[in-house]
Amino acid sequence: MSETDAFLCPLCQLKTGQPYFEDHRQYFYCPECALVFVPPTQFISAEEEKVIYELHENSAEDTGYRHFLMRMARPLLERLKPASQGLDFGSGPGPVLATLFNEAGHSVENYDLFFAHKPQLLAQQYDFITATEVVEHLHHPRQTLERLWTCLKPQGILGIMTKRVIDQDAFSRWHYKNDITHVCFFSEDSFQWLAQHWQATLVIPEKDVVLLIKQ
Repeated sequence: MSETDAFLCPLCQLKTGQPYFEDHRQYFYCPECALVFVPPTQFISAEEEKVIYELHENSAEDTGYRHFLMRMARPLLERLKPASQGLDFGSGPGPVLATLFNEAGHSVENYDLFFAHKPQLLAQQYDFITATEVVEHLHHPRQTLERLWTCLKPQGILGIMTKRVIDQDAFSRWHYKNDITHVCFFSEDSFQWLAQHWQATLVIPEKDVVLLIKQ
């Protein structure tokens, strides 16, 4: 990997990032799609990542966690046809989100690189796909999101939940960047860019949640 490649925006791949902030890592800003990202040279290993994810204790019996996930589930449930088929991408060690959709009469497959690695699921078609607290972990966001987009049926919905970048000052004090597994930070402008790139309809139903609807 050349030095230029290391700082090429991993989302739009059109611009080389500009220095944005630095603490124990470096962060770069893309002037094309407004993504803030950590260069690949500063990623931790997959083994280190998995150890961190295994510390997460999420359960379907945890009412607080269910309430948190309903921020993603609710706007989707309002739009889905009965008995829709979905994919929870990045479901983690405890696939609670699928339970919420199953309880509402939909069927959901779970995919996770570390805990439910079933590549065949990424060759199927779905009415909806969720990525909850996932995109900030992606080492190759363009490649991964394009793959998910091809898995959506026409009028299908990609639901993404992630905290969003506001500005440099807020970023400097932001706890979200301190998680060393977080390497991509999206802003509302980033999702606007993605919607334009896909010619999709962008809906922002509430803070931290976006829906991209395939035309």
